Amino acid sequence: MEKTLFQKIADREIPADLVYEDDLCVAFRDISPVAPVHVLLVPRKPLACLSDATPEDAPLMAHLLLKVGDIARAEGLAEGGYRAVINTGEHGGQTVPHLHIHIIGGRSLQWPPG
Repeated sequence: MEKTLFQKIADREIPADLVYEDDLCVAFRDISPVAPVHVLLVPRKPLACLSDATPEDAPLMAHLLLKVGDIARAEGLAEGGYRAVINTGEHGGQTVPHLHIHIIGGRSLQWPPG
């Protein structure tokens, strides 16, 4: 299977504006931000979408959710608030078939989102 854009970023084959990385995940600024802060957090493991996660992935999924909070704090979003979004599938708005979490903030966000 061909690597996705996000897998290539995680593998450092394509440059990105990284804000965090460890052995399980990498976070980088979105190239088309919808708010002053828009970071994408992706697992290094190539999961196509949230629905592909299995019980074996529970530690990875927990790690990702904990990192959302860490990144939000590091980006100055924790006090004012932020949104964490996982789009899944075509109807959910997912455009890259690699699980990723959008961390969005820095302004007041409206609901519903779209």
